[in-house]
Amino acid sequence: MPKATLTRRGRVVVAVCVIGGLLGLAAGGRALDAVVLPGIVALVAGYVQLARVADPEVRRVPPQDGFVGERREVRIELRPATPGASGTHLAAIADETDDGLEATETPIPASIGEGPVTYRVRYLRRGKRQVGPATVTATDVFGLFEREVVVDDTDAVTAYPVCHPIPARFRGELYAADAVGVSRQREEFDRLREYARGDALRDVHWPTTAKRDEIVVKEFAAETRRGRVSIAGATIGTREGADALASAAASLALALLDDGVPVDLTLPAGSVSARPGPQGRRAALELAAVTGPGPVAVDDADVAVIADADGARYRTGGRTVAVDDLRASAAGGDPGAERSPEGAVSPPEPEVRGR
Repeated sequence: MPKATLTRRGRVVVAVCVIGGLLGLAAGGRALDAVVLPGIVALVAGYVQLARVADPEVRRVPPQDGFVGERREVRIELRPATPGASGTHLAAIADETDDGLEATETPIPASIGEGPVTYRVRYLRRGKRQVGPATVTATDVFGLFEREVVVDDTDAVTAYPVCHPIPARFRGELYAADAVGVSRQREEFDRLREYARGDALRDVHWPTTAKRDEIVVKEFAAETRRGRVSIAGATIGTREGADALASAAASLALALLDDGVPVDLTLPAGSVSARPGPQGRRAALELAAVTGPGPVAVDDADVAVIADADGARYRTGGRTVAVDDLRASAAGGDPGAERSPEGAVSPPEPEVRGR
């Protein structure tokens, strides 16, 4: 158990008691009762209070996964080590975060035995990030002593890359020929599945939905044959293009999944086959969050994502489209830009293959 040490206030009280004692002895001892004795009582009481308190139990509720730039809440509960222990004790919590996270407040004032405390973190960089360990500094009621306890418990959180909208015209060119027209054939029922954004309300299976906590829709046989879109991404040169690759690949994958189109995503960190729905979105985002630079065989993919220090580009159907140009088109809402992407087309990129 860590020992209690004097705080700055405690050192001041000790100094006052020492000086007061010396002056009191010089004056015949009459000043001891007024200055020295109350200080000694406070010092003894504070030390005993901390010495009798066991190290608290710390429970952290980690933040939810989120996108770079977002803020999420971290909740920390401090409980007495002895169940049923009475009284509260002041403390301050300093929760460490890695360099990909930014804490809004630290240390955080708290009371052992009272309710939880919260603070917020901002996601600065994509990837697997770490929260903790936590340092709990307990103090006595007078603030004269403190005792520091390091709780080595850590939690992981995933910061997803920034995602941008993809124009509908560009998305439709990837799957419209073998998906949009076919998916409207509704002759044969196939199965029930979880609702995905964009599903028609007429497809909701209300009896099953009423029995569950989630919306369930009917899927027809023609829809199960909807063509998949394969996306493969690679970087050219140094590590500088990894973030651009992750953002471009995740943006396109999520846009297609929201359209109800399954996606096969291959990046230097691995591959996933994602179906429309929350699980598919999460799988694509988690892969993009942890991917680094590297080569991948992209010539067999429907869409190749090529990234370097200058940004990322989509290559499909013998043309190459700059991601920044598509982003500007989607953000500006320029219909002409979607209908006429020639301005965003450059000569085909060289092949990028794995080793």
